[in-house]
Amino acid sequence: MRFRFAPYLILLVFVVACSATKQERRSRTAEDVFKEGLEAFNDENWLEATAQFDIIKLQFPASQYADDAQFYVAEINFKRSEYVLGAYNYAMVRRLYPSSDYAKQALYKSALCYLELSPPSDRDQDYTKKAIAAFGEFEAAYPQDSLAFEAAKQIRFLRDKLAERFIESARHYTRSYSNKAAVIYYDAVLDEFPDSKHYETALVEKIATLIAMRKHDDARLAIDHYRRTVRSGTQRAEVDRLEQEIR
Repeated sequence: MRFRFAPYLILLVFVVACSATKQERRSRTAEDVFKEGLEAFNDENWLEATAQFDIIKLQFPASQYADDAQFYVAEINFKRSEYVLGAYNYAMVRRLYPSSDYAKQALYKSALCYLELSPPSDRDQDYTKKAIAAFGEFEAAYPQDSLAFEAAKQIRFLRDKLAERFIESARHYTRSYSNKAAVIYYDAVLDEFPDSKHYETALVEKIATLIAMRKHDDARLAIDHYRRTVRSGTQRAEVDRLEQEIR
């Protein structure tokens, strides 16, 4: 008799245990869940932390921990180098919780995600442009913040990358004997990135290209423009040499 009822007793114990576990889960508060998630986060247990923060987002969306959970999910993405997801989740902090204490940090971190995604200058620069936009938005929103200076520094770096991209395109057209197209790209650097460290190079190479096209009058105008705008250039000797060619 004892052995005959043993399976039923085991099943009963299992059902009671499951019920107790479900009851325990139902009785957990948002604070309880957040603390578990934060503990897992600090232990770098990213999967468990994400699971707990997702519970808050789904079951406690109106709690005081909802913005914390959203921010920490983005932080996990960043730490795992999941920069596309990170940029999205940081943006969701600002979209869903615009008055959150994390709003400023989320904006800056979203810019950092795009910075990490920004490729070398010979690749498509869509993420570079997104990084510039995000850092610019941070500068405009928090001009007095200590990170505003760093944002401006990153914008200069990224703009230099875009300028370099145009120069590389111009050189490509020069090698392909499409000098007219090359001049267009050099002019793009001069017009759009006058503050770039590549400005002088673009102008000098434009002068050389114009001379190769036998547009000597345009080359002279470009040389005059160089002398007026480039105050402490490193390529003055090259400009002097080019000028001698068309005298």
